[in-house]
Amino acid sequence: MRRNSGVRIYVSFVAGPLLVGVLVVGGSVPAFALGPGPAPAGGPGHHGGPGGGGGGVGGSTTTGFDVSYPQCGTALPSPTAFGIVGVNGGLANDLNSCLGPSYSYPNYTKSELYWAVAASVGGTSQPKTSLYVNTADPGNMYDGKPIGDWPTTSISADLYGSCTTVTVTSRGHSYTVGANSNACAWQYGYNKAAQDVVWLSSAAGAINSQESSFPSPATAASYPWWLDVETANTWQSDTAMNVADLQGMVADCEAEGVVTVGAYSTSSQWDSITGGTDTSAAGSRFAMPDWIPGATSETQAMSNCSLPAFTRGSVTVTQWTGTIDNDYPC
Repeated sequence: MRRNSGVRIYVSFVAGPLLVGVLVVGGSVPAFALGPGPAPAGGPGHHGGPGGGGGGVGGSTTTGFDVSYPQCGTALPSPTAFGIVGVNGGLANDLNSCLGPSYSYPNYTKSELYWAVAASVGGTSQPKTSLYVNTADPGNMYDGKPIGDWPTTSISADLYGSCTTVTVTSRGHSYTVGANSNACAWQYGYNKAAQDVVWLSSAAGAINSQESSFPSPATAASYPWWLDVETANTWQSDTAMNVADLQGMVADCEAEGVVTVGAYSTSSQWDSITGGTDTSAAGSRFAMPDWIPGATSETQAMSNCSLPAFTRGSVTVTQWTGTIDNDYPC
């Protein structure tokens, strides 16, 4: 399990909101406990999640690779059939510092988005470049303090109506915060996806200002998007809220013109987070492509293509671990 900014988050399911124990390493303080700022939203957990493997240089033209902030600054495989790039830096509201040029990685050649666009040769059922984003449903309070980016209002498109405020008293202080409701959770997911779209546009623009041979599309609709749905992130025990949060993310992607939105998870994790069983027309199974981790070899990854889908869609990608995470197109 990898985390950024010296904060490691461990999550356990309990009766009530998820308990999140935070180990602060090197004296750093979790920003989400200080008011406005990142919410506790964990990163990839199962086999390190997408992009969780180590660095590597050997490429494949029949399979793909997924990378994210753990691979920043390392040599990436080239060529590759396709690349899946993490937008976030381990938290749902934290940027992958090498998605595009940044202060830490100012040259476009260190951009993971550029790598996927330039090194991918295609030739499989998967598009050359896809994106994945961390997801979470932290709720309105953490450790007795408000989550700074939990919404207090919602847009008219909110599937669950209006996000409203409530007054919460904690440790002798009163706070006005968005309710722990389906409506506010939907808006939170919508907002996180919207932020991811902004980060994509900025990264692509910075790449293209430096290099034009392999232009990186700046619009969300130019890519398939994967939602990383894992229990290592921060979720409520109220699975209806978790479902609403994911529906909000899907809604923003669709509003941006994204054609394909899929989910990276396992059946057990998906069921724990969403409740697993449809209870309405917009139930927790959704209908989307599935990306399943857990294999330790390409042969096993190929076999995993026949696993039951955890959504109402179908398994289209499986992952196996190596020096870097590998992906098999089903």
